[in-house]
Amino acid sequence: MTTDLNKFDTLLVANRGEIACRVMRTARAMGLRTVAVYSDADANARHVREADEAVRLGPAAARDSYLKVEAVIEAAKRTGAGAIHPGYGFLSENGPFVDALEKAGITFVGPPASAIAAMGDKSAAKARMHDAGVPLVPGYHGDDQDDALLRAEADKIGYPVLLKASAGGGGKGMRVVESGDGFQAALDGCRRESQAAFGDQRMLIEKYLTQPRHVEVQVFCDSHGNGVYLFERDCSVQRRHQKVLEEAPAPGMSAELRREMGEAAVRAAREIGYVGPAPWSSCSTSTAPSSSWR
Repeated sequence: MTTDLNKFDTLLVANRGEIACRVMRTARAMGLRTVAVYSDADANARHVREADEAVRLGPAAARDSYLKVEAVIEAAKRTGAGAIHPGYGFLSENGPFVDALEKAGITFVGPPASAIAAMGDKSAAKARMHDAGVPLVPGYHGDDQDDALLRAEADKIGYPVLLKASAGGGGKGMRVVESGDGFQAALDGCRRESQAAFGDQRMLIEKYLTQPRHVEVQVFCDSHGNGVYLFERDCSVQRRHQKVLEEAPAPGMSAELRREMGEAAVRAAREIGYVGPAPWSSCSTSTAPSSSWR
């Protein structure tokens, strides 16, 4: 991400709704011209009205509009936008999109593709976080995916354990295993779901925390190697492993734990060469003296 405003005077926001409006307000405060993109469902949306210019991407379905890389890049070229801000979701964690922008000579306001790739694979990400000294939930994230080895690792960790798709997200390919008797059936089910959703059957195993708190720490890193944490939010209220409510600041967070988790989050970001703002998920139990990286 660049902070040199001389490189561009127009910013396209490749998102919708409130996040797009917030980004555009900040851009205007910085003296930038703003471009919105929209699907047919959002033709009269607020972010479209507030932008200096708006470009239709396609039909209502996100896959036919907001997720169409070629359409977003073409909109930037048509409007003279020298930079694209992805907001969150949609194309914000899409490495090929970042590569395509670089080839098109358009600045991506976010992390490099290498950083996105580094955190896209949960097993590889855990290995890097371990090397960076970031505390992890006890578990197995190795390359050997033999059934017997995975069962042995689960037995070693101690039940209950959580099976998670290495390439997954959104709660897919994830199951709690209460005992060794149910391990193989859960593993087979997770693999099928992971293959169908992500084209990847690799699994990792974590100790399942029965009374956890899910706390996310916001970090910001620039292109000069500087990084800071900007406090936290509690996302513990969930349904099917998906966040329902977020509360900031996290209630009951001590100054010591806040500092420890914040510094761990910054170490994680620096390890992968992250640039820009991002939430880094950590998980701590109500009885644990320190945070555990999730």
